[in-house]
Amino acid sequence: MKPLVLASSLLAFLLLTGCSEEKKAEVPAPYALTEEAMGRYCGMNVLEHAGPKGQIILEQIPEPIWFSTARDALAFTMLPEEPKDIAAIYVSDMAKAPNWDAPGAENWVDARKAFFVIGSSARGGMGSEETVPFSTEAAAKEFAQKNGGRIVRFDEVPQDYVLGNGTDEKGQNNG
Repeated sequence: MKPLVLASSLLAFLLLTGCSEEKKAEVPAPYALTEEAMGRYCGMNVLEHAGPKGQIILEQIPEPIWFSTARDALAFTMLPEEPKDIAAIYVSDMAKAPNWDAPGAENWVDARKAFFVIGSSARGGMGSEETVPFSTEAAAKEFAQKNGGRIVRFDEVPQDYVLGNGTDEKGQNNG
């Protein structure tokens, strides 16, 4: 009886482990930015705006929701009225961007792994302070040295900075 219980337990463990690994592998790849991309909040063509862009892919919808700024993509994750079944969040990797005005169509970084510079002198496509994303800390540091600001990770970006007037939760300007 003990070998049967042990074998059953091992099989259950393997099945559960396999399921969780399979779920991790299902993160959808980013989409290439095209002329058809319209910004979720501004309703305008995303390519008409300078600076980093964002895209969010929901679990049940096989196409991206586009954002004219990386900051707007982060706002989507913070707003209580937006869907929470997020499968992937991608932002322009400004370390690989050709330039600020044309940040690239296929150089995306997982927002949860990105290094963001907040409080810099750089302004996003809608003229507001931006959360400037980079795939490497070294690129973020170089940008911050030239443009001011500080480096934070995805879960450290102050909600007040994204949803408010560019100040952090302590009311301090992040520049």
